[in-house]
Formats: sequence, C-alpha cells, structure tokens
Amino acid sequence: MDRPDNITYFMDLAEVVARRSTCMRRKVGAVLVDKSNRILSTGYNGAPSGLLHCNVVGCLREELKIESGKDHQLCRGLHAEWNALMSVPNRDLISGSTLYCTTSPCIICAKLLANFGVKNVYYFVEYDDKYAKLILNEAKIFCKKVEK
Repeated sequence: MDRPDNITYFMDLAEVVARRSTCMRRKVGAVLVDKSNRILSTGYNGAPSGLLHCNVVGCLREELKIESGKDHQLCRGLHAEWNALMSVPNRDLISGSTLYCTTSPCIICAKLLANFGVKNVYYFVEYDDKYAKLILNEAKIFCKKVEK
C-alpha cells in the first residue's frame, strides 16, 4: 500500500483547495491542521463572502499593472491563509497548528499566523517577501518548502 505521509497528504489537499480560487493572478490553497493532524479548516484566495469575485468583476491590480507583493490593500480578495484562519470556530484550536499552503505567506499573512500561534508552515512555491521571512523567523514559525 502506497500511503502518503502527512505532509504529502495535506499538501495535496491544499492543491485541491486552490482550485476553488477566483484570483486571476495566482491560485492559492491552504489547509490548517491541529497538533493531532486533524483538519481545522481550509481556505483559498478570493473575495470576501457576499462580494463579487475578481473573475467576475476583473482585477484592479492587473489593470493598474501592480507587481506581485506590492500594494496588497488594492486587492479585493483575501489570501488563502486569512480564509483558513477565519474559518476556525474557536481561535484556541489554532495555537500550535500547522499550515499547509501552496505558496509561502506574504508579510500580512505572516503577521496573522504569528498572532494566531501557528507553529509550522509547509509550502510549494516561495513567495518573494523578505519581510514575511523576518516576521516568521522572529515568531519562531518553522517554515519548509516542499518539493512536488
């Protein structure tokens, strides 16, 4: 029997979750898992609940030719990490958890992960944000790039 290890399993799930993304630039999926390897929540990048998605109304960042990693406030979407964190009904469950995400966190998500007490982050694609790396390091959040 070829049973995947936990990292492979949860990273595979993050890829499936990313397929729900409505972002026109980058599809990101996240799976948040507690200390016992139970799934707490999933999240993908897209507009807040009740708002039209970028794939319907267009991408302002694309129209303004804003490069990746800049001016996050001009995006109507929420990042996958935010959505995963906000979907957990009890914040106490998040402390000590692990995030499996298709892309490494930006600085905003890094601050949120630190504030919620996430302890580990696994990802496929490195998001080039040196300030996010500083925050994750200072918060003592273990981060590891996973090869596909």
